[in-house]
Amino acid sequence: MGCEFSRLCSCCDTVQDGVVADPGNAENEVGEASDLPAFREYSIEQLRTATSGFSIENIVSEHGEKAPNVVYKGKLANQRRIAVKRFNRSAWPDARQFLEEARAVGQLRNPRLANLLGCCCEGDERLLVAEFMPHETLAKHLFHWETQPMQWAMRLRVALYLAEALEYCTSRGRALYHDLNAYRIVFDDDANPRLSCFGLMKNSRDGKSYSTNLAFTPPEYLRTGRVTPESVMYSFGTLLLDLLSGKHIPPSHALDLIRDRNLQMLTDSCLEGQFSNDDGTELVRLASRCLQYEPRERPNPRSLVSALIPVQKETEVASHVLMGIAQGGSAMPLTALGEACLRTDLTFIHGVMEKLGYKDDEGAATELSFGMWTNQIHDTLNSKKKGDSAFRHKEFKAAIDYYTQFIDVGTMVSPTVFARRSLSHLMSDNPQEALNDAVQAQVISPIWHIASYLQAAALFALGRENEAQIALREGTVLEEKHEAA
Repeated sequence: MGCEFSRLCSCCDTVQDGVVADPGNAENEVGEASDLPAFREYSIEQLRTATSGFSIENIVSEHGEKAPNVVYKGKLANQRRIAVKRFNRSAWPDARQFLEEARAVGQLRNPRLANLLGCCCEGDERLLVAEFMPHETLAKHLFHWETQPMQWAMRLRVALYLAEALEYCTSRGRALYHDLNAYRIVFDDDANPRLSCFGLMKNSRDGKSYSTNLAFTPPEYLRTGRVTPESVMYSFGTLLLDLLSGKHIPPSHALDLIRDRNLQMLTDSCLEGQFSNDDGTELVRLASRCLQYEPRERPNPRSLVSALIPVQKETEVASHVLMGIAQGGSAMPLTALGEACLRTDLTFIHGVMEKLGYKDDEGAATELSFGMWTNQIHDTLNSKKKGDSAFRHKEFKAAIDYYTQFIDVGTMVSPTVFARRSLSHLMSDNPQEALNDAVQAQVISPIWHIASYLQAAALFALGRENEAQIALREGTVLEEKHEAA
């Protein structure tokens, strides 16, 4: 960085209130998230249904089943997509404290947060329900990118939006954030970065909040075991280093490089030519201030926002463009079946389902039919056969009746029967009943593309265009995976 590095001698300076211009409260800068429902409590059965029985296929945790607290994607009955965090049974022994914490965090509503929508506290179960963010974590885009590294302008935007999220939380009395790291920052439908609300919950069992390597833990936490607002600023500094380097560098090593004026070793080689000396120096200066050993010498969120606003680049370019993520319905080309759902061509869908038969049921009906061969089983299978015959001959009202007889007995579970009854309802102009059956088919078989496509067709028939487009994209993704298998 040449002579520009002489500015780094101020890395031990502090940023106090009043040193920089007040940008205004982050709440006023970005506004409240007004279109979200109020916080509520869910039953375990509602969340089991939403996640298809906490299906392995719906796990979105970075460490999958091995994570101590597993996060699932899910979909509520009203088609809202959610993220469900299911805690280890020993994590929250005090049910009252869990509910109090969840309700307090659930009052926050801001577009810089992946907001908390609800919780579940039944028996030993402790679950949180938040907005679903479809474009993964900052760790994925920074450390494990596949198609393109994150651009400099986007890294600066992540830093600003995170600072604004922390300022908003601080203004609402939630200044403590536990284990702030690159896995806690997620990207929404528009590829805008948001701070996960899960880190705002205190760990009630033993007070431990930092699960990362000790090299990244605030020094005062090692002394006292307590998190303070200043500890959050230290973690923010480690995130600034992540953004600058594209790697997870221990702060002590980074500070040595800064003192030696060796900024080149600190910056991501993928960023060459994307930023000036001044830009890089400013981000390093902010990181240095956040990483001060003495907590009182670190900045606060408001001063971080003030410092980060002037360095923003390409502010008129949408995040999804900077990230190289396609947006909306143009995310991927539709298959023939997807196109049929888009134009609600039920005859074409019927032909596809008739050809598929029951091969996606994984032999459930056959297995049971060779088991308890009773009169009840015989009658149940008879209802299914009659339903199949009516479905084949496009006698959809009769198909609904026969399939209902099969389903109501409850001795066998068949996603295909629910899917066929769903299409029969669509053919009979019963879109809500069709949607209910398509959702049930997905509960039984979470990765079956036909279930998602039928939901899309039903939602289009109900006039719920945005939700239909989401279901259509999900069906397209699942169909691609099915064809590739």
